[in-house]
Amino acid sequence: MPLKPHIPKPESEHKRVGYAIVGIGKLSAEELIPAVRTSEHSYIAALVTSEENKGNAFARAFDLTENDVYNYEQFEELAGREDVEAVYIVLPNALHREYVERAARIGKHVLCEKPLGMNAEDAQAMVDACKKAGVLLMTAYRCQYTPEHWAARDAVQGGKLGQARLGKIKLLDSMHVQVQDDPEAWRLKKDLAGGGPLPDVGIYSVNILRFVLGQEPEWVFAAQHQPKGDPRFKEVEESVSAMLGFPGGVIANVLTSYGAMKTGTLRVLGEEGALLMDPAFPYDGLKVKITDDQGEFSPSFPEYDQFTLEFDHFAQCIRGGQQPWTPGEEGVADHIVMDAIYESIRSGKRVELKPVRKPDASRGEHKPQLPRK
Repeated sequence: MPLKPHIPKPESEHKRVGYAIVGIGKLSAEELIPAVRTSEHSYIAALVTSEENKGNAFARAFDLTENDVYNYEQFEELAGREDVEAVYIVLPNALHREYVERAARIGKHVLCEKPLGMNAEDAQAMVDACKKAGVLLMTAYRCQYTPEHWAARDAVQGGKLGQARLGKIKLLDSMHVQVQDDPEAWRLKKDLAGGGPLPDVGIYSVNILRFVLGQEPEWVFAAQHQPKGDPRFKEVEESVSAMLGFPGGVIANVLTSYGAMKTGTLRVLGEEGALLMDPAFPYDGLKVKITDDQGEFSPSFPEYDQFTLEFDHFAQCIRGGQQPWTPGEEGVADHIVMDAIYESIRSGKRVELKPVRKPDASRGEHKPQLPRK
């Protein structure tokens, strides 16, 4: 019998949390703004963009007025908008810190796209700014809000999924690669992106390995390839391979690139079985499967929108005064690992990380509300 889709029941607008979307690029236009239409606890109250015509067109499409469209110089005017309780920052990486700090100064809660900043120091400054201002900061890790990724996490930490068994975990690997073919793309400019595929798509692999294990790596060893003569990679790497060592002797591999066919997977090998997510990172169509000596098991879930779940989780945290599941500290934790990866690449040596013994140390206590069957 087919599963019924997850059908939201929106609250009245005065109870929902109003967001200002900061930056109307492809992600905002194609995913974020439409996602709010299926939201139970969120709505769009304002838009911030340098493209006035584009902003006005979206405003008309979503029952806003031209007075709800701001340019970046007008950002602080949002302070006077009581209906704007939070901002979602969807800008090039190098601008994240500036706009998180500006939002904090005007008392707005902040949902920020990954990576949180340009490095761990940058990201920690953003966390500190929001704490000082008394506003919440959430890193937009959509994959920590899906039932498929939680099923994988539960299987890894519990040793089984359904009737299929993984047993004690030994090895993991995650690959996230795609072709970046525009030499002028901002993601290929180091001063805007901070790096190449690692902080853009490789971060998904780093983050999901940490998430399913609920632990932090103890060491990192990495290498990269930056081809000569390719105008795309004058400033950033084409490919990165990194090995992460987790507590208990668990070893995980990360492989990411801007030069190979789009692929995103997570594989976990235990003593009794193996788990595979393929694909592991697209906006829909996620699949998780465990194989053991008894066969295969794959769970199924109702339809949902990843970005809607993300919006609504943060809105519920704002209403309840709770720390989101992926707070700014979770963004800092990934930067610590990525900074170590780049350090290992530069030095050619294994980099030791400060031990973190507490499970889920960088995550909030308010767990996501997942779609139910």
